[in-house]
Amino acid sequence: MRTHYHYPSQIILQYLILCVAIVSTAACTLLFVRNGYAAHGLSIDGNLKYKENFQHFEYTSPQARQSGQLTLMGLGSFDKMNPFTLKGLAPLGLEALVFEPLAVSSLDEPFTKYGLIAKDISVAADKLSMTIHLDEKARFSDGTKVTAEDVLFSLKTVKSTKVHPLYADYYHDIKKGIKVDSDTVKFFFKKKNRELPLIALSIPVLSQKFYNQYSFGEEDTMVPPVGSGPYKVDKVVQGKSIVYKKNPDYWAADKNVRKHMFNFGTIAVKYYRDMTVAVEAFKAGEFDVQYVNIAKQWARDMTGEKFDSGRIHKKIFPHQNNAGMQGLVMNTRNPLFQDRRVREALNYAFNFEWTNKSLFFGQYTRSDSFFSNSYLAARGTPQGLELEYLEKYRDKLPERVFTTPPQPPVNATRSDVRKHLLKAKKLLNSAGWTVKNGVLKNDAGTPFEFEILLSSPSFNRVMAPFVKNLKKLGIIAEYRALDQALYTQRVQTFNFDMIVNVFGQSQSPGNEQKNYWHSTAAATPGSGNLAGISSPVVDDLVNKIIYASTQKELIAASRALDRVLWYGFYVIPNWHVAGHRMVYYDKLQHPDKLPKYYNYFQFLTTWWIAGQ
Repeated sequence: MRTHYHYPSQIILQYLILCVAIVSTAACTLLFVRNGYAAHGLSIDGNLKYKENFQHFEYTSPQARQSGQLTLMGLGSFDKMNPFTLKGLAPLGLEALVFEPLAVSSLDEPFTKYGLIAKDISVAADKLSMTIHLDEKARFSDGTKVTAEDVLFSLKTVKSTKVHPLYADYYHDIKKGIKVDSDTVKFFFKKKNRELPLIALSIPVLSQKFYNQYSFGEEDTMVPPVGSGPYKVDKVVQGKSIVYKKNPDYWAADKNVRKHMFNFGTIAVKYYRDMTVAVEAFKAGEFDVQYVNIAKQWARDMTGEKFDSGRIHKKIFPHQNNAGMQGLVMNTRNPLFQDRRVREALNYAFNFEWTNKSLFFGQYTRSDSFFSNSYLAARGTPQGLELEYLEKYRDKLPERVFTTPPQPPVNATRSDVRKHLLKAKKLLNSAGWTVKNGVLKNDAGTPFEFEILLSSPSFNRVMAPFVKNLKKLGIIAEYRALDQALYTQRVQTFNFDMIVNVFGQSQSPGNEQKNYWHSTAAATPGSGNLAGISSPVVDDLVNKIIYASTQKELIAASRALDRVLWYGFYVIPNWHVAGHRMVYYDKLQHPDKLPKYYNYFQFLTTWWIAGQ
């Protein structure tokens, strides 16, 4: 789950990893496979970068050594050993290291899947079914063979109410699966959808034997799970640490899609309650690598003798990820935020230019799209098919959707700040809010007040000037950081007024858009529709993205959705940076060739310890 965010949050990090794993290659315009059981992958145009029997991905290195321990940092805590359920927090790395999907993404091409547990793949000519032949060598960590029954059990599970709603929604259009023989399954689809075959290949394969013994998500939540992945859970101190140990009998160790990857003998994760403490722990050598989300820490805290001597490396690794949208999300389930004019007014109170210069050392670019840093971002005014999609709803949309390119307020001078606050005041007045004795109130005398929930106190300094500007409008706003577990619970149940959130995007969006914006997700606890959007226009455009049959249709629908969301003013846009900021000790090495579309955890799977 790819996307950049400023504040540290374990639940957001896990969600991004999930998004990247599910979304990064799930959507395409055309699917290509050979006839029969001969296809080793699926591609957007029939031109797979890696041909059959390729040796390894180019962003991995034959120089990688297979040994040693990597120690990572986790923030907050964890309380379960099932990464697929809604309730609770799973430890960092559990899904990526212990479980495996049928096929994996290539991180240097945007729309492909290559077989892992799936050995051969065939999509029917009518695109309504696909047949998957499993690798006969595939084994779970308990030594049992991965069978067709396990795959069908996995499909049934990820479509059930036992999993996080994201999964059930994402796999909704897979109608059913049947067993052809012990090593072959066939999936049937509800309708033609260009991404369904790739979506099906992203299903995590679960051990039916294990979950028959330990009910899925219902009991014994701290029992280490059995998976087919390269690592097994070795040691657990609940909420504090976890150690993953490389499975010496890992079945796919020499397979091309796994070769020169997962190189560490053990991977340990130590948890810290506070990011400031974690930074000092890193500099003291308690863990090996840190992904830096906070501009101040990057500029000021990541300094000292170890950095000067080269003992610790400090580097920005570029990528070509779609940056999506990070923003302050207004929960429209709260009557306070149900008027579009109110939501727009609050946008004028946020001064990005001052924040970026004074707090972020000029490191960020303001996000101006829900597909920032992407060809899918709406630019200029709508034309062609995009305009055709929007024209259908002209009477339901603000005129600016058709006339004005999306652009956040720019505060180049102090006079701009004043001008924008005056605009905010007029909008609030038109929505029935006026200042009485210094406090903004409606006709009933109810004051305009709300709370901003944060997952980390590091974001307090960003909220302070924003809240100060709100006060000038008579708005009473408070902000506070919560414990990770409580924060997660509040977000999953939509029990908040405003939060900071990242809406991660892939290079080619698809079913995940339903989880973010569709009205059916608005009432589903744990969904990504945090703003509570319930709009027939948005629903239709989301469906147009999901069921686009050509790249032209996908681009048009995405840009149209971008405009509608933008002028719905559901979020106050934040910022992004086109690189992963990482600090790491010199014992670690990485391949010379970098991937293009990746998150930092995926990147670490290609690293190794020098000299071992």
